[in-house]
Amino acid sequence: MVNRVRDLPRGAVILDPFTPKAFSPADRERLEKRGLAALDCSWVHATKVFGLSAHGAFRCLPYLVAANPVNYGVPTKLSTVEALAGALCITGFWEQAEELLSKFKWGLQFITLNEELLKGYVQAKDSAEVVKVQKEYFSKSCVAHQIEK
Repeated sequence: MVNRVRDLPRGAVILDPFTPKAFSPADRERLEKRGLAALDCSWVHATKVFGLSAHGAFRCLPYLVAANPVNYGVPTKLSTVEALAGALCITGFWEQAEELLSKFKWGLQFITLNEELLKGYVQAKDSAEVVKVQKEYFSKSCVAHQIEK
């Protein structure tokens, strides 16, 4: 845990919701060697905090739905622990993700809500494929919604 952005490990994967490149299984090697970082701040201050300078590989998480009580069911408005757990799942560290999430009553619900997506993202080889999985999920969801009407 660090208190200043400049103290983050050089070269770490830094989760940033405003960067264009999607986090993917291809980030696993960097994560293992350099670490994974998520900035813990309110969404109200996020644009300011994520604008601060840091040395690392900035990645945004693909589409995931929050399970935390403040933003339950809201797409992409994850808590810091959900963001870290999502990244861990995508890179194949399911047990570590579950261990992190188990500290919260609602924690494991995050994996339940996002299981289909997470399993798809794990199969992707890189950022472009993660985006493709995301698009396929949306297409499938739209078709299912049309059938229900």
